[in-house]
Amino acid sequence: MSRTIRLDAVLVQAVIAGALSFSHLHDLAEAAGQDGWKAWAYPISVDLLLVAAWRRMRTHADNRPAWVWFVIALTASLGANIATAGMLDLGDVPPWLRILVAGWPALAFLGGTLLAHSPAAPAVTEPAPVAAPLTAPDPEPVPAVTVERAPEPAPELPAAPAPTPVPAPVSAPAVAVPPALLDHARKLADTHHATTGNRIDTATLRARLGVPALLADAITAQLA
Repeated sequence: MSRTIRLDAVLVQAVIAGALSFSHLHDLAEAAGQDGWKAWAYPISVDLLLVAAWRRMRTHADNRPAWVWFVIALTASLGANIATAGMLDLGDVPPWLRILVAGWPALAFLGGTLLAHSPAAPAVTEPAPVAAPLTAPDPEPVPAVTVERAPEPAPELPAAPAPTPVPAPVSAPAVAVPPALLDHARKLADTHHATTGNRIDTATLRARLGVPALLADAITAQLA
């Protein structure tokens, strides 16, 4: 596939202006005593400084340093164009111009270094728009369905254990209490009741009389 080359009028004009300015800078440097390859290096230095300053202005937010060096390089280029247009005798260049031409390499090096290594201002990034959360449509109400279940059979309870027969209380054997001992025990019981306000118990009565347990129980039963 063939491609047609279209000439841009602005591009052609830029090439012509650059070539003429390049030639004028070379002629001025050569008239100021910079002969040979040094005279060709001066226009290259001026054009490179112009390009560096222009790129700095296009890509960074802080354009003040770039504008300063762009104006300096543009002044050097325009000054060479005016000087070589008959405004200056190139056969007799004044000393101050020789000094400017001789000091230009150091000035261009300083400008290029500052443009290339100056910290760039941090770019302000706008926060990304937060997308609204997608809301799911309300679910349709599900009709309530009543499921009748058959009644479960009642669990069988274990059979109740047969009641344990309670043995009949064994009656204590009848113990004969001598009348004299019973009278003495009644006196002790009366004295205990008068002293403490309580009836005498079997243990106390047994301790007072010094009789066996069965006899003490029989006496207490007859005193009741």
